[in-house]
Formats: sequence, C-alpha cells, structure tokens
Amino acid sequence: MKPDETKRNALILATAFAALGTGIAAYWWHSKNGGYSNFQTSESDTLPNLWDQVFVTPAGSDLKLASFRKTPLLINFWATWCPPCVEELPLLDRFFVENQSNGIQILGLAVDKAEAVNSFLRKTPLSFPIAITGASGITLSKSWGNLSAGLPFSILLDANGHIMQRKMGKLNSSDLTTWLAALTSQKLTS
Repeated sequence: MKPDETKRNALILATAFAALGTGIAAYWWHSKNGGYSNFQTSESDTLPNLWDQVFVTPAGSDLKLASFRKTPLLINFWATWCPPCVEELPLLDRFFVENQSNGIQILGLAVDKAEAVNSFLRKTPLSFPIAITGASGITLSKSWGNLSAGLPFSILLDANGHIMQRKMGKLNSSDLTTWLAALTSQKLTS
C-alpha cells in the first residue's frame, strides 16, 4: 500500500470509530436520561438542499432524492456496524411493505462502504430503497438535525418536504404508529 493510501485508510477508520464512539455515548446519555424522544418540529422546517441530494445505490446507480418529491418520506441513516440500526431494519421493512400502498416511502441511507452494504443486503434483503453515503452521511445527518451525530437517526417528512418528526436512536412500533397517524391526520386536514 502506498503511504497516501495508508493515511487515507487510517483517516477513514478513525472517522468511523469516532462516529461509533459518538453514537455509543449518545445512546448511553439518552438511556441514562429517560431514553430517546421524538423531536417535534414546526411545519415550516425543511432540510437544507433536500431535493438536490443524489446518492449512489448499492448497485452503483444514482438515486436522486428529488424522485421522492410529493411523497411522505421516512429517511433512516444506518450502518451495518451499528447494532441498533441493524435491529430496526426488519421493522422498517415491514412498515414499508404494509404502508407503501398509502404512498409512504422509506429511504435507507447507509453510512457505510458499498461492499459492507451489499454483503448485508444479500443476507437481509430490504423492500425499500437503500443508498450509500459513506462517512459523509454523518455530516449530512448533522445538517439535518442529528446533533449528536449518532446512529440510527430517522427523519419523517410530509409530502411537501416539511419535517414532521426526528428521532435519534432505534425506532419502535409505537414511533411508527404515531408517525403514520400524524401523516394520516395531515392528509385529512389538507
């Protein structure tokens, strides 16, 4: 290996360990202080550069976030090396399968390497789209409200791209039921 490549790999590894450490610290702190909570936001809140984002799928094609415009969207930042992330993926998959006919979309953004994601998806196929952000996903999630830079991190957007909910930590059935009810009540009042 060339010295520059070794330095680059060491930097990537250090970044991954820093993100993991931050996630573990955030998990410990939140668990000690009453658990994770949903962060309600006002309907005027939107994500910076939301529809400009383009990601690469595990198959190597481009996935434009703009293709989800006008659709309620749950964005989930996860990684194969994150146990709570891996634990929540089957729940998210069931939720997607049960609710895609209602127009709800899920996008999994893997803060990981393509090889690791492809290996994981061969063992645990998912019905919803997955894209890969690599380490830059942590920076993106922070710009979208993930103040602790931990994983998993989820954001629920309404059909207009407004933030309805955010959650740092593993989603559960209760979260998804509440989020679905919020989307349903918004449809009824629109």
